Amino acid sequence: MINEPNNMKKVNIPNILPVLPRNDIIVYPFLILPIAVIETRFIKLIDDALSSNKMVLLGYTKSNDLQKLNNNEIEEYGTVANILKMLRFPDGSVRILVQGMKRAKIKKFNKSFTNYPLAEIKTINEMQRKTIEVEAMARNLMEMFRKYIKYSQQLPNEIFQILKTIEEPWKLADFISSNLTINIEQKYKILTFIDPMERMRFIADILTKEISILEVGEKIKSMVSTEINDDQKKYFLREQLRAIRKELGEDDPKEKEIEDITKRVKKKKLSKEAKEILDEQMEKLGTMNPMMPEYNVIRTYIEWILDLPWNNYSDDNMDIKKAEKILNEDHYDLEKVKTRILEYLAVKQLKSDSKGPILCFVGPPGVGKTSLGKSIARALGRKFVRISLGGIHDEAEIRGHRRTYVGALPGRIIQELKKSEYSNPVFMLDEIDKVGSDFRGDPSSALLEVLDPEQNNTFADHYLEIPYDLSKIMFITTANILYTIPPALRDRMEVIKLPGYTIEDKMNIAKHYLVKRQIIE
Repeated sequence: MINEPNNMKKVNIPNILPVLPRNDIIVYPFLILPIAVIETRFIKLIDDALSSNKMVLLGYTKSNDLQKLNNNEIEEYGTVANILKMLRFPDGSVRILVQGMKRAKIKKFNKSFTNYPLAEIKTINEMQRKTIEVEAMARNLMEMFRKYIKYSQQLPNEIFQILKTIEEPWKLADFISSNLTINIEQKYKILTFIDPMERMRFIADILTKEISILEVGEKIKSMVSTEINDDQKKYFLREQLRAIRKELGEDDPKEKEIEDITKRVKKKKLSKEAKEILDEQMEKLGTMNPMMPEYNVIRTYIEWILDLPWNNYSDDNMDIKKAEKILNEDHYDLEKVKTRILEYLAVKQLKSDSKGPILCFVGPPGVGKTSLGKSIARALGRKFVRISLGGIHDEAEIRGHRRTYVGALPGRIIQELKKSEYSNPVFMLDEIDKVGSDFRGDPSSALLEVLDPEQNNTFADHYLEIPYDLSKIMFITTANILYTIPPALRDRMEVIKLPGYTIEDKMNIAKHYLVKRQIIE
């Protein structure tokens, strides 16, 4: 409702007024609206105002707790309002009917007055601009609002009669914004515009968007016949739901998914090549229908890239004495083997980026080859990763599958790195002597690239198609025999032989290691 009494201009507005903050309503000048108040401190404010000049400053706050509201949580712009009527209810709350008078800006609060906010204000006179541009914008705004009313069907036809009585452009803008179903923050922003032209432009943008949404809704309705089957009904409801979500500013599931992935991309430390490919795939994903099979393929690929530990390394513990203690705790005898491992670690300590040989533990089953790898990992403070190569005939087990295949996955090297969450684990390739080859490729050729320190800094997995740096990984291999390992692969490794245990060795292992473990368990 809009009303302007004849004596409105003659009213003197005090420089200091009590502030009644609301988080759910904005009252514009000359508009009459009801307000519910349940907070004790603000009911006191209303009583004091009614016993005085009946004027308050209607403020706006984003806070949800009005009872414990601080002055600094109240926004600087508000509306001076006159309390026309008050009703008390049995629950202690009150309802007041207020009429907006003028826009105002809070200059400062009276800190000595603590019952409720009391502020020194400056009233704002509306700019009276009578240019052709203002007149044209006002007419355009009125026509757009008529169209909005026609589509929305939520406002009474009597509102057209009220529109005819409004002459000033700034009043028209305020009246239209008070009748729009927009959020409270947008309504407050309209209150802050002093220039009526800026105010009308902002409202015109909102109306354009709202009318577009309503037009889409009308098109959807027109497409639905009188007798619609269940499938058509579901489609219609989905389209309506999409339009409603857009109206409320909520994202659809696809947009939410892309937004979540984008946040992960920003947090991830990726290589330059990975970042470029990820940006390209994200662009494809954004333009693709989620119902298409390729959508899930691309999304899975993006998730694989984001799950890998790019540039995430654990810190090495290069304490040789501690490493020796751990090796002695975990293994009986094997003095030559332990000495060589400690020498290897000592070189690493002196030159962390040294490209030493790949250790290959060779010996019969059960002599402790795998557990030696675990001890090395524990000594260095790195994650331990192990894969068994026994019986592998397919090169894709190492390099991965092309993404064109159904159910494609990265190779086992990349899969285990994802599980380890670090790019520099101790990586044990168990039973390297049992790798085979057939029509599906030669896995040992792929292992050459994995173990070669001159090549593995740009390891190319067929699924990823992005160079991945394996050079920081400490690879260890195990074998039962040597002659089945291809010569080229054997040349990449330093062979450390572990002899079988004698009866005396087995007795000592049982006495000093196995029995203690059983007692601890």
